[in-house]
Amino acid sequence: MRVGKTITKGVGRRRAVPWVLLGLWVAALALVGPFAGKLGQVQHDRATDYLPAGAGSTQVARIQDALPGGESTEMVLVYHRDGGLRAADRRVAAGQVEEIAGAHELVGGKPKGVPSDDGTTLMYPVVSNEPGSDEKLRDALVEEVRGIARGQDGLSVEVGGTAALGTDAGKVYDSLGGPLLYTTVAVVALLLILIYRSPVLWLVPLVVAGVADFLSMGAVYGLNQAFGTTVTGQSAGVMTILVFGAGTDYALLLISRYREELRRIERPYEAMVAALRGCGPAVLASSGTVAAGLLCLLAADLNSSRGMGPIGTVGVLCALVAMLTLLPALLVLLGRRVFWPLVPAYGSEPTRRRSLFAAMGDSAKRRPLTVLATGAVLLGALALGTLNLPGPVKQEDSFVTKPEAVTAMETLARAYPERGTQPIDVITPADRVDRTLAAIRDTRGVESAEKGRTGGGWTEISVLAKDTPQSAGETATIKALRSELKGSYVGGDSAEQIDLEDTNSRDTKIVVPLVLVSVLLILFLLLRSLVAPLILVTAVVAVWGAALGIGGLVFEPVLGIRGTDPGLGLLSFVFLVALGVDYGIFLMHRMREESLAGAEPAAAALTALRSTGAVIASAGLVLAATFAVLMNMGLVELVELGFVIAVGVLLDTFLVRTYLVTSASVALRRRMWWPGALSREPAPGTGPSEPTEPPRQPEQIGTP
Repeated sequence: MRVGKTITKGVGRRRAVPWVLLGLWVAALALVGPFAGKLGQVQHDRATDYLPAGAGSTQVARIQDALPGGESTEMVLVYHRDGGLRAADRRVAAGQVEEIAGAHELVGGKPKGVPSDDGTTLMYPVVSNEPGSDEKLRDALVEEVRGIARGQDGLSVEVGGTAALGTDAGKVYDSLGGPLLYTTVAVVALLLILIYRSPVLWLVPLVVAGVADFLSMGAVYGLNQAFGTTVTGQSAGVMTILVFGAGTDYALLLISRYREELRRIERPYEAMVAALRGCGPAVLASSGTVAAGLLCLLAADLNSSRGMGPIGTVGVLCALVAMLTLLPALLVLLGRRVFWPLVPAYGSEPTRRRSLFAAMGDSAKRRPLTVLATGAVLLGALALGTLNLPGPVKQEDSFVTKPEAVTAMETLARAYPERGTQPIDVITPADRVDRTLAAIRDTRGVESAEKGRTGGGWTEISVLAKDTPQSAGETATIKALRSELKGSYVGGDSAEQIDLEDTNSRDTKIVVPLVLVSVLLILFLLLRSLVAPLILVTAVVAVWGAALGIGGLVFEPVLGIRGTDPGLGLLSFVFLVALGVDYGIFLMHRMREESLAGAEPAAAALTALRSTGAVIASAGLVLAATFAVLMNMGLVELVELGFVIAVGVLLDTFLVRTYLVTSASVALRRRMWWPGALSREPAPGTGPSEPTEPPRQPEQIGTP
């Protein structure tokens, strides 16, 4: 009787665990809910949110914020008629500018029009301090000016300039939240339905991923309030992608292992415990590599990159916690019926059939060195495409669909081919203004320089270059000004682009080694080997080079993208190395399990491939699809990042993990695990030197 009561109590406690976990999650969401809704309030996409922390252009932007009136709202009204402006066009332009000047206090009063030499264009620079540093007031002013400045009878009117460009970019970033989330959910849902072929099962990991995303939003808001972490539209969007992509990957691995255990173990609770014990270390190590790689971005000097590190880490950790607690609880409560119609019955054998991964494993087993050499040559050839990557993207080319501010810039570039139309901002100590003005006007490439606001010991000077914006001539002028004006700061849109390129180059040299070292350390601890981690990391670096090379072959020739985002190399490296190693962990951890269970090295590698091939393929497809969603957004930087990561994940999934890593394991045999215990031949009549589990039969089905 006493034994029976003990068993009954044990069963009762086990049944209570999922309900307790579910209750804790409900409480957590109730606590986080009010904060998650505030994330949009702390998301900003001003120049200072993206600029390098210590660059001259950043100092200019910060000092301008503190000057009387705050940040200047700079616009350019562009009146254009192809056949040449008429007298009536000039009267319309003058009237509209007068209306704008009457409604708002403009710096320098009513602006004067500057006609083009060919008579087709008239531009009016409009500067106001009314909005200060308030983005909403800036956007409202830009839209009001656009409402007044309207074309008629064939006269086109466009509002460009720094403020208009910021407003148009803000619209794109604001659109990331809803469309990005909805598109990501739809893509993941479709893939899960195809993978599981169940009317219910696909919904469980999707709901859990949604819960994790909600939790991460609240956590990131707390991070911003506690540490001032920069939250941008880019980092918030990437966080959502990571939560759904990485979270679904963890769910696929866990559910696949849970299905296996349900065939061996009668009770779902015990089967789930066994599944967590089996794949838990791999999932933990996988999330650890992603988190470690992302946190290396804290060493970056670029504000946007440095902020993305902790924000992405929060997303991955929230996905991890949800998939290792909430998902198991829901699956246990739903029981075996959640797999309907493909319910894994207790004591049943999985469907036996020849799978794609078994065939791939056989080819790797027959000619491992040939497969390795062919794969290395292929990846190397693809990497040569990086030589075809276009140069740094210009502002006017940074949008997929050109907004009004960009078309205004293009009109100005055509109408004023030999004239600068975008101001260079110089901030100089107030007691040095006259000397600074004289030095600026003596600098080669400067068209004009005018004194602006003064406050807090600083004076603002607006400089126009003789050359067009972001041209080689203007770049030389900016560098000359920085060299001549000691103690002053040179900023503005073009200077910001120069600083972005220089800082990304500096950050790459620092962050890349940190990522490699941190990922390798985690792999050393997990796999207890030096050789296997080195092979995994070398392979994923090769994948990164190949993915960038494919980008070079596609961006300009196919997609018509005329420039490469300066941060593409660094961010794609961090994500591809951190995320790509995930699949290597899944494969190598299972390979190690099979070796500990007594399998020979080649057999362990092939069994691991057959066991995890389907789940790795499914996970890779989901992750690639989620990052591919970024290609549907309106900014070139997101399109390029999404493309390179999606292509890299697919290469990693279907070439590197399945073919190359398996071939390397077959070729190296026990040397793969050097210097760990598995690298040594067991003594005759003895098994492996570490604790083992009985070998289990792999699932021979096409999907996890």
